Amino acid sequence: MSKIIWSKIDEAPALATYSLLPIVNAFTKAAGVEVVTSDISLAGRVLAAMSLAEDELSKLGEVVLQPDGNIIKLPNISASVGQLKECIAELQGQGYDIPNFPENPANDEEKAIRAKYNTCLGSAVNPVLREGNSDRRAALAVKKFAQKNPHRLKAFAENSKAYVAHMEGNGDFYGNEKSVTMTKAQKVTIALNGKELATIDAMDKEVIDGTFMSVKALKSFIQKTIDDAKKNGVLWSIHLKATMMKISDPIMFGHAFTVFFQEVFTKYADTFAELNVNPSQGMSDLEKKIAGNPKEAEILAAFQEVINSDNPEIAMVDSDKGTTNFNASNDVIIDASMPVVVREGGKQWNRKGDAVECVAVIPDSTYAMFHAEMVADCVKNGQYDVTTMGSMANVGLMAQKAEEYGSHPTTFELAEAGKVTVTAEDGTELMAFDCEAGDIWRMSRAKDIPIKDWVRLAVERGQIEKVPVIFWLDENRAHDAEMIKKAKTYLADLDTEGLDIQFMDVTAATRFTNTRVREGKNTIAVTGNVLRDHLTDMYPILELGTSAKMLSIVPLLAGGGLYETGAGGSAPKHVEQFLKEGHLRWDSLGEFLALAESLRFIGQKNNDSKLAALTAALDIANDAYLDNSKEPSRKCGEPDNKASHFFVAQYWAKALSTGDNAELAAKFAPVAKALTENEDKIISELLSVEGKAQDIGGYYHPNDGKAEAAMRPSATLNKIIGSI
Repeated sequence: MSKIIWSKIDEAPALATYSLLPIVNAFTKAAGVEVVTSDISLAGRVLAAMSLAEDELSKLGEVVLQPDGNIIKLPNISASVGQLKECIAELQGQGYDIPNFPENPANDEEKAIRAKYNTCLGSAVNPVLREGNSDRRAALAVKKFAQKNPHRLKAFAENSKAYVAHMEGNGDFYGNEKSVTMTKAQKVTIALNGKELATIDAMDKEVIDGTFMSVKALKSFIQKTIDDAKKNGVLWSIHLKATMMKISDPIMFGHAFTVFFQEVFTKYADTFAELNVNPSQGMSDLEKKIAGNPKEAEILAAFQEVINSDNPEIAMVDSDKGTTNFNASNDVIIDASMPVVVREGGKQWNRKGDAVECVAVIPDSTYAMFHAEMVADCVKNGQYDVTTMGSMANVGLMAQKAEEYGSHPTTFELAEAGKVTVTAEDGTELMAFDCEAGDIWRMSRAKDIPIKDWVRLAVERGQIEKVPVIFWLDENRAHDAEMIKKAKTYLADLDTEGLDIQFMDVTAATRFTNTRVREGKNTIAVTGNVLRDHLTDMYPILELGTSAKMLSIVPLLAGGGLYETGAGGSAPKHVEQFLKEGHLRWDSLGEFLALAESLRFIGQKNNDSKLAALTAALDIANDAYLDNSKEPSRKCGEPDNKASHFFVAQYWAKALSTGDNAELAAKFAPVAKALTENEDKIISELLSVEGKAQDIGGYYHPNDGKAEAAMRPSATLNKIIGSI
């Protein structure tokens, strides 16, 4: 029997799995495929780090290196320090004997504990599993549905003041970057003033980058954006990726926090030092640290005084709760927040809950140039038309921890001023940087085999789609200059006849793509790892209403497949609603689409006609799901995620009952009949829990029995599925 591994993760998609997976397994087992789970949730990773559970993530890291590896990966929490501490506290409350998170390790024991917990922070999962490059695009049925049922994009004002601010010159990562391509495999050492920071095993033909963010320039830039926002009369907000860039971006966030509230941090510096206040963790953590302190009320009043002064308004994460952009570094995630800025007409929400025009502050220009052009394009040309706009498909370089998302072990907040050197084992100095204390220095890497595969995949998609293939590579960026050389070398070995392949910098590529999008034309963007993330949230959210509806396929280098199911950025709010009133509005379309691709991969690899029939029927079911608008309602009392699973099961069974495979048709005909005849009863049973608070035994580590009972309330449906 073939096997698909379905990741057990967190929050809303984890809840949905309790309802969906029994249905999936009932159908797939009929064609000889078993779907098994692997726990890579934050709680699961914490318990594994403390040797209280199997290390499922490491096991999956072995699966992706196998030729028949087949994994459906749902979105997992990329944990901030705050989330990790909450998870630890919940597990302790459930009786697990694990230590607290040591924020400031005072001895070797605490340092060892901190090192174990650090493996759970940020993007701990993706670098392990993404042993292939990314193929993200909108399924044709999804695109057509969006055009027929357009979501609302709000107009930009005729004289919109919205804009993106980013650093320029030599202060940011873009301006300071240096890059080399290795000519042989050898050890490479990073040192500060001759003292080793880290040593890596570099590979032959690997591209290695070094760069740094000047903290002095960053602070100056942040202050200028505040002054400009005040002058321009716009809301101020900062946009970073503290979940994926778990070392560098929280530090930048902390500097923005301290600059905005400079007088408070200066006045209470001694108190904050005494309480171990870390600005990188935001206002929510600061409030916890000062709770009960004699100066608590005074400090909070000082923060409020800055807010009430003539400073620009700060964007709100939750206006009703008074949660600002500075609440926590992981509250505003750039690839989720910037599409909302564009969707809302260049606006974010203020303290009163009003949407007002904003400046989106994105310090590093490397990727800010994309967002700056997206906003500028809409200010100039108006909002997009969902009914006619074209599509952006993406081929992204991400295999083997490519580029910035793999830089955590080689990112440092420099303890002293001086020279950072990158030296080869043979003594050759590859790069050198003059830095100041507090600067953020990092090394990124891109290995040769993934780059070659990335170029191949781009050409393959171009041959299939017959649209322009644009490599988003900037010859004026050190890393990209090396990548252009490699890409052109590998393109020469491939059949590119008839293809329109071009190289453009980020701004030019954005303009080219957007012009085509407005003309209803499709374009393939071939990008590095971070731009892949930004583009494949921005364009799908504008085109489809959500990035969760994108096909996200990772053809693994070893021959297997990883199928990702979309973004989980709104998952916490979904869980909050579910716990309060039993309604889960998470849309599992991403899981439906990923399952179809996963099954198709197995069927094609094994030339299995029964599996081909099962997959074709699921394709029909997915189309029917969209055509009949069976996505979950946002409102309590109306069909939710559980009902959407029922309808996909019904459509899937119907398609199988009339399909070409006689064995499957005979097996699923009575199932289709039962699901159809009992539809009203099943929907009534599913709706019976609406409006009722749910107890699932935990947020990060729910009780499986309680969660399954909450997500499978229809005895009729459960009986039919159990009979297959």
